Amino acid sequence: MTANVAGYLLQVLASRWLGVAGFSEFASLLAVQLLCAVPALALQNVVARELVRGASVPALRRLQWRCAVIVAVLALVLVPLVTLALDVNVLACAAALGAAPALVLLAGEQGILQGSNRFRRLAVVLGAAGVARVAPALVVLVLGGGTSAALFAAALGLAAAAVFARFVAGAPRVRAALAEHTVGVLPVIRAAQVQAALMALSSADLIVVRMVLGDTDDASRYALGTVAAKIAFWLPQAVGVVLYPRMAQPAHSARAIRDALAVLSGIGIVAVLGAALAAPLAPLFAGSDYAPIQGLLWLFALHGAILAVLQGAVLSAIALDRTALAALAWAGLAVEVTLTLLFAHSVPALITICVCVAATTTAVVAATVLRTADTPSD
Repeated sequence: MTANVAGYLLQVLASRWLGVAGFSEFASLLAVQLLCAVPALALQNVVARELVRGASVPALRRLQWRCAVIVAVLALVLVPLVTLALDVNVLACAAALGAAPALVLLAGEQGILQGSNRFRRLAVVLGAAGVARVAPALVVLVLGGGTSAALFAAALGLAAAAVFARFVAGAPRVRAALAEHTVGVLPVIRAAQVQAALMALSSADLIVVRMVLGDTDDASRYALGTVAAKIAFWLPQAVGVVLYPRMAQPAHSARAIRDALAVLSGIGIVAVLGAALAAPLAPLFAGSDYAPIQGLLWLFALHGAILAVLQGAVLSAIALDRTALAALAWAGLAVEVTLTLLFAHSVPALITICVCVAATTTAVVAATVLRTADTPSD
């Protein structure tokens, strides 16, 4: 909750301080940064799973450093490409992508805490990381800094959070590791393509919006509306975090998956109702310029709630190492991008397309997961 509230506060305050003219660039680069977190999230899931299965902590830490180096090289290559694709400042883009290695190292330590069921310490790390990422960026924005400086400050905060996480994780007391249990980069890559499909679905609209609506006030309004989607998406994240170690154990996986999907659906309903009731307050916090999207906030929240259920489903696929399910999510992404580029010429049209595609994709993936939950893994 602390990490999520900090993230939402950054977007809401940035929307006021940067204005409708400058917020779309900031929001788009935050979405790119979220995509850069894909390898980190995949690494955390793999580390937690392999720790449950008997891998040693030193071996897992070596794995996270290898992944951090790979991600750093990829980020360097992507800077000019993303800069041209989104028509953003190159320094701002470099700052956003530069946070990726720190995210990987942070996630590796979080995976160690998660796999060893030390959820209190994991909670401390998650909250501290959220504050460390947001607080420096807010200070820079208050002092009049722009998007580039704010994103650079956020990257430094994440680096500090990674150091703190290493200190908190330490050397957990777990059963002796199996001598022959080694972990390579390939399982992380398999998990990453699953996580990438989910993150792409949750962020594609923020990237596409600048292409279909241009650098306009509507693009910034849409970007602010996605805050409601992010709240509904990330609010129940703890459900998957806590149940994931059980998902990785064949004897408990089927029940854990059903519990996760049921709880996520219930929280999603509450989030949508909350967004509908709180909608009149949005212009008070974000400014009158954002009043036109007030009536659509429940729809943004519905988008995030549906994706939260999808996240639970894909987490189970990673836990069981059945990553072929990602093909369904990638197909959903392709359909969404195609439809938005062809038909999303307004804010209502864009969010409606995203909700419909997300709902269809989630239904198909969840049905597949539930059908195969009791089937032994190959």
